[in-house]
Amino acid sequence: MTEELFRQDAYLKSCTARVIAVDPTGIQLDRTVFYPMGGGQPGDTGALVRADGTRVAIADTRKGGDPGTIVHVPAPDAPVLAVGDTVEATLDWARRHRHMRMHTSLHVLCAVVPYGVTGGQIGDLRSRLDFDIGDGSLDKDQINARLNELIASDKPATARWITDAELAAQPDLVRTMSVKPPTGAGRVRLLDIDGIDLQPCGGTHVARLGEIGPVVVEKIENKGKRNRRVVVALQQP
Repeated sequence: MTEELFRQDAYLKSCTARVIAVDPTGIQLDRTVFYPMGGGQPGDTGALVRADGTRVAIADTRKGGDPGTIVHVPAPDAPVLAVGDTVEATLDWARRHRHMRMHTSLHVLCAVVPYGVTGGQIGDLRSRLDFDIGDGSLDKDQINARLNELIASDKPATARWITDAELAAQPDLVRTMSVKPPTGAGRVRLLDIDGIDLQPCGGTHVARLGEIGPVVVEKIENKGKRNRRVVVALQQP
């Protein structure tokens, strides 16, 4: 098992950890600040550095084959670590923080576009959600204005947990039509954006909406009779 420090504090940029496994898939640590790819959010990148200065660049982070394990994928030709090595695990924080801003902005987008979500993907500058709009329609300018209005409200975004039974009793909390939140462990993590959005999510997020900064709805694409893709980007300085 890997202790998932990013679940407790998404703002942790580094931690001291011990290598507990090394195999062709990558490096497992006893604890980590690296988020593994999942829920549409890419895996973190960064580095693992031993006390002697040996630096192993991490090109990706993924869930391991066993439940509760996380694999740090080294860059090609990176130095080899051994089980028992102590390392400082340090994120590419600028990239992770952009993922946090984008991920939280998509939760706000869910509040603006009141339809079921059929898919999504988070990037560090540009992201998208797909919606089943049925017989409805979407107005890009209206969505853009409302999305930025809610972001500017600077409402807090906090994580909390509910039991599997509580989630089952509140099916409307689940907005994603294609992927169901993981259950079976006894509890499910929710992201609660005060008065705006509440839904299951295991990703990393900013603490307040104002931290996202201005965004722009770049386009709305037709992806089928009922499906529309809304593409959102961080507004560049």
